[in-house]
Amino acid sequence: MAELRLSMMFFFLFIFFYINLSTVESSMARARHFKHPDTKALIEVSCQTTLYPALCIKCLARYANSNVRNEQQLAQVALTVSLYKARSTRSYMLKVAKELESIKAKECPALRDCLQQIDDSINQLSHSIRELRRFDLKAGMTDDLFWHIDNVDTWISAALTDASNCVDELPGHRMSKMKATIKGKVMNVAQLTSNALALFHRYAARYRSATNKKP
Repeated sequence: MAELRLSMMFFFLFIFFYINLSTVESSMARARHFKHPDTKALIEVSCQTTLYPALCIKCLARYANSNVRNEQQLAQVALTVSLYKARSTRSYMLKVAKELESIKAKECPALRDCLQQIDDSINQLSHSIRELRRFDLKAGMTDDLFWHIDNVDTWISAALTDASNCVDELPGHRMSKMKATIKGKVMNVAQLTSNALALFHRYAARYRSATNKKP
C-alpha cells in the first residue's frame, strides 16, 4: 500500500513538472516570436509619414524582430535597403548595357546616362549612411549635430533627384520589355529613397523643432 502511494506521488510530481515545463517553453517561444513588438509599431507608425507607406512597411517588416529601437536606427535601415536596391539595379543595368553595346542599340546613350545617375545615387546613399552613424546624440544639440543632419539631408535628396532623373531618361511610350524592367527597378529605387528621406526627416524634426523653441 505504501509502495502504491509512493508511486502515485511520483506520478503526480511528474505530471506537475511536465505541465510547468511546457508552460515555460511555450512562454519562451512566444517571447522569441514577439521579440520586439514595439519595433513593429514603430515601423507602421513611421511609414505612414512616407509617400509610399505600403512599400515602406513591406520592405522594413523583416526588421520587426531586430534590434531597431528608435527613429535614427529605422532611418539608417531604410537607407541601407535603398542602397542595396540601387546596387542591385546597377548590376542589372550593367549587364543589359553590355548586351546593347554588342549590338549597337540606339538605347545605349540613354541607358549609360541613367547608369551614371544610379552610380551617383549609390555614392550619395553611402555617404548619408556613414554620416548618420557619426551622430553623437550624447553631445546634445550642437552646431556639429545640425551640420551632420544637413549633410545627410543633402545627400539623400541628391540621391533621390538622380534616381528620378534616371527614370526620366527612359520615356514611357512604346517601351520594350527590357526598358520597362529597368524603369520599374529604377522607380523602385526612387520610391525607397523617397521613403528613407521621409523617415530621416521624421527623425531630424525633433531636433529642428527643439531649436525653433529656443528663446
